[in-house]
Amino acid sequence: MASALTLMRRILGVLSTGALWLAGIGMLAMTVTVGWQVFARYVLNDTPSWAEPLTLQLMGWFILLGAAVGVRESFHLGLDLLQHTLPPALARVLEVVNLLLILGFGGAMVWYSVQLAIGTWTATIPVLDLPGGFDFIPLVVGGALIALFAAERLVEQVAGLEHEAAVEGVRELA
Repeated sequence: MASALTLMRRILGVLSTGALWLAGIGMLAMTVTVGWQVFARYVLNDTPSWAEPLTLQLMGWFILLGAAVGVRESFHLGLDLLQHTLPPALARVLEVVNLLLILGFGGAMVWYSVQLAIGTWTATIPVLDLPGGFDFIPLVVGGALIALFAAERLVEQVAGLEHEAAVEGVRELA
């Protein structure tokens, strides 16, 4: 069991690091795209029509990948005040409930985003010439990662492991 948990942490650590790198690259690409759009508009007087839709695509990716990493690293938005004031046993129960809600949210994100992607796939995103359903792929991937990372933390809770120690252990292994 311990070796399977260690392997799971290692694999999800690599996945999390990859998602964070992709989010960073997406943010950099979006910054360059917006910079080019501003330069082209005000210096060249020729605004590229592809810049805004590409920026929106990149933004969707880096926001959702970053949010998923936030779930794994436990720096996502949360209401921890109550958890810190409760006795440890109740705080653990509240953490499990919280993780179950996050897991359900990620799963619902995947389910409904797939439905949206399927329903809009035959449309075309103007200028980019991509299927309309492409807009929802970041939601599918982000939701899957959110659910996966919440499930990892849930397993840690059930196994009685501290999450911070678990993440530090993965960083040492990577």
